[in-house]
Amino acid sequence: MGDSPAEYIHMVQRLIEECIIFEMNKEECMEALSKHADIKPVITSTVWKELEKENKDFFDAYAQRRDERESRQRIHKMRLDSDTNSK
Repeated sequence: MGDSPAEYIHMVQRLIEECIIFEMNKEECMEALSKHADIKPVITSTVWKELEKENKDFFDAYAQRRDERESRQRIHKMRLDSDTNSK
């Protein structure tokens, strides 16, 4: 933990940015930071919400990319399941 509340918030922000690199959503990030960095989920959620306010366009595009990726993954899984069941 940093020496001041501002340093702590900046550390949480940097960790959230790392979660974003790994394409995590807010809930996944909250869980990861709670488990691996001992940061309370309410802190992560609050900082995430502030980042969303300050960077609305980025987070809108980020959510859309995540949704599209999840849709592709579901379709791929359905195809694999279909191929497996047809054999």
